[in-house]
Amino acid sequence: MPTTDATDVLATAAAWLAEGDSIALAVVTATWGSSPCPVGSRMAIGASGRMAGSVSAGCVEGAVARAAGEVIASGEPRLLAFGVSDDQAWGAGLACGGKIEVFVEKLA
Repeated sequence: MPTTDATDVLATAAAWLAEGDSIALAVVTATWGSSPCPVGSRMAIGASGRMAGSVSAGCVEGAVARAAGEVIASGEPRLLAFGVSDDQAWGAGLACGGKIEVFVEKLA
């Protein structure tokens, strides 16, 4: 079960770094409309494939993890944007649309 508390995520990332894993940290920087996780929510992603925390309660975490792998490889941070219109949300059976921005950076 992944951790969701921001302190736990940072402690987990620090432990993974100490073990020698390369780590990216993803942080929700902005939300509009409906979003499952608030600004400041964090997810640590290791080059080994392990993850802790959450930035979207699963909706876009696969895309964030893929981007994190690219960030780890290149060292270049990225700002990701995800969203769905209200019409698209209704079509998918969701109550409403929303947008989030997620900043992903490699930790030292």
